[in-house]
Amino acid sequence: MHDIQQTMRNRYPGNTWADVASRDGALPEVLARQSNPEQDLRDIGFERYTDPDFFDLEVERMWKRVWQFACRVEHVAEVGDFFVYDIGRMSVLVVRNDTGLKAFYNSCLHRGTKLKASGTCGWSANITCPFHNWQWNLDGSLKGIPCDFEFPQVDHARANLVEVQVDSWNGMVFVNFDRQAAPLVDYLEVLPEHFQNWDLSGWYVATHVRKHLPGNWKLSMEAFMEAYHTPYVHPEMTNVVGDHNMQHDIFSDHVSRDLCAMGSPSPTSRVTMSEQEMLDSMLVGDGRMVGERAQVPEGRTARWVMAEQLRQRMHEAYGLDYARHSVPEMIDSLKYHLFPNLLVYPAPGLCLVQQFRPDGHDRDKAIFDQYVLHPIPRDGDFEVAEVEIIREDDSFSSIASMDPFLASVLDQDTDIMRWQREGMYASGKGAETLSIYQEARIRHLHDTLDKYLEGRK
Repeated sequence: MHDIQQTMRNRYPGNTWADVASRDGALPEVLARQSNPEQDLRDIGFERYTDPDFFDLEVERMWKRVWQFACRVEHVAEVGDFFVYDIGRMSVLVVRNDTGLKAFYNSCLHRGTKLKASGTCGWSANITCPFHNWQWNLDGSLKGIPCDFEFPQVDHARANLVEVQVDSWNGMVFVNFDRQAAPLVDYLEVLPEHFQNWDLSGWYVATHVRKHLPGNWKLSMEAFMEAYHTPYVHPEMTNVVGDHNMQHDIFSDHVSRDLCAMGSPSPTSRVTMSEQEMLDSMLVGDGRMVGERAQVPEGRTARWVMAEQLRQRMHEAYGLDYARHSVPEMIDSLKYHLFPNLLVYPAPGLCLVQQFRPDGHDRDKAIFDQYVLHPIPRDGDFEVAEVEIIREDDSFSSIASMDPFLASVLDQDTDIMRWQREGMYASGKGAETLSIYQEARIRHLHDTLDKYLEGRK
């Protein structure tokens, strides 16, 4: 068996993510874990991205059977709040009633009209079809039919909206079209254990950007699952962000992660910086959460100062106690992937939720949603950000609420996607060759997808 971890230690002696992260103190047990099961190193065929029949199979055997992120709890916090989630041609209406969350197929039982428009959220006293005014209560029971004497065949007691499974975890709402699917807590596998110290339920969506991307949903997401490309696509990051020495872990069919050090140079960097220069240049996902840079005391690192500064801000501004959180838990990119299409970053310095899904029923296009989370203020007064939608050729920097650095990185990531999509169709080889470690989680994504397509899950 090939020892991937030893290979990385030999390649980057004293400079793996674990080495960097432990310089300012012991790592919490959940971050000290490493898991790299052996994989089949086969090539991955491009038909998995380009073939319409493969796309249709994904919809039938995977998308209709998995738990998938629909919205944040704060989107449906009050009775009557609703949120529409679309995946492919399917559409779900998530609502809150007196007893909790409900989710229904977003389709009228009369002639199939969508009950709420795609991409919308808001408040409604009931659920009303905009075509002929059929109405349902928020629990899905039929409220009334105009000219109901014309429908003697309709049993009002049985004419409920068709339900979709719905549940929530850590401030996030999930849906599943399969009524026989195992509970969400089982699907999440090791995730609840890992997130015991990372509570996102007290946070809210401060910025929500949606971009339409020129590539298959997997192609689009996979760019965010490795940093092999960073020195070439984001060269300005290499002096202050680890990339090739990131840690990648595969824990179960549905859960993997990568851990990236901030305030630490890439192994590809040729620039030597002092700790103060490192702090002054340090990149964080949302600069507003940190504020002005401090001075690095003698014997301390830029990473320690940034973490300490963030702890103080969290306490002073929001009343949150992060005294027991390690430096990497405060400032590093701790990116968890939940199969099939969700990335969650729990660290306060980079608290994000990212989602990738097909754009309608088009295998060649994807929708990318990014939610930037902020802590709920002490006084409880906040507004959930409305989604801001940008087209393929638009820049993330056009969104005034976006952190400029984060916007530039996202532009670089998404600008390359059309080149990759077109190259897949132009390929004479017809497949991609993935690295044994830095791209292992991409291979694992396809391994789990195969389990669904072949009926093994």
